[in-house]
Amino acid sequence: MTSNPGRTGFVLLLLAILATLPLWMTSLYYVNIASQILFWAVFALGLNVLVGYGGLVSLGHAGLFGFSGYVAALLMVNGYSHAAALPAAIIGTLLMTAVFAALALRSTGISFLMITLALGQILWGIAYRWADVTRGDNGVNVAGRPSPFGIDLTEPRAFYVAVFITFILCLLSMLALVRSPYGASLRGTRDQPRRMRALGFNVWMIRFIAFLFSGFWTAVAGILFIYYNQFISPQVMALQTSAEALLMVISGGTATLAGPVVGAAIVVIMKNVVSAYVERWNMVLGIIFVLIISFMPEGLVPGTARLWRSMMGRRRAAKMPLGLKVAGEGSR
Repeated sequence: MTSNPGRTGFVLLLLAILATLPLWMTSLYYVNIASQILFWAVFALGLNVLVGYGGLVSLGHAGLFGFSGYVAALLMVNGYSHAAALPAAIIGTLLMTAVFAALALRSTGISFLMITLALGQILWGIAYRWADVTRGDNGVNVAGRPSPFGIDLTEPRAFYVAVFITFILCLLSMLALVRSPYGASLRGTRDQPRRMRALGFNVWMIRFIAFLFSGFWTAVAGILFIYYNQFISPQVMALQTSAEALLMVISGGTATLAGPVVGAAIVVIMKNVVSAYVERWNMVLGIIFVLIISFMPEGLVPGTARLWRSMMGRRRAAKMPLGLKVAGEGSR
């Protein structure tokens, strides 16, 4: 895979800005907004493994997201340490993801979407109705955040750094997956599942592993969510959360690494910043989504790259000497 120096430089500059954000961002409110963007981006990147690279659209990932948060929160409320609650939440979510995958991967397309939607709604119903355990609408409060290596994560800037490190690890794991032979086989099952079976690949197992990988990062995002809010309720597992995560992936650009991050930034900023000035911010978000789908159906990031390449091509053509233009036209 050949790398574009300009694109690589832009990515490195963006990561440098994110890494140093606590140093130059004076308002703690916007530091918290940046933390939200990053952990929602982790969630969207996890979902993108299925939607973008696997071609499997899921509307049940909010159930896994909330399940992870509930397991961690309930264990901590019942006296378990952070060191015990976090691995338990991730392992428990992976087991639940395996159940999701075993049931949903019996089909593809709209049937897969409907099965994941039903499974997600089942988990939402359990969280809402099993009040003796989950406390129902009252939710579960988390007393505090961990202090790894003696660093107090209750301070917003320190918490942002922890979320940023997690985001970088997620991004690197996604990059490794995309560039690996397994990533190529996953894209093959998306584009030509019958041909992959004919070549001897186990399509179901490839998709099952992708589901588990997606579930792992969804679990991590759920843990970051409860540490940020220090609270979780059944609303987190509602269909709206799954729809927003899917919106992040589609609007930014499926099967890209930058797309879900950009999509997460759009949705979080609309919900937390624009909503303070625009009462009907949901309508504005809907208009933005419609415009993206209408003019950049591949997503904002790939669409912007396409427009940039087109603009640069026209500029080069405009600077080309007239003789070369004529010669080029004659050779066609």
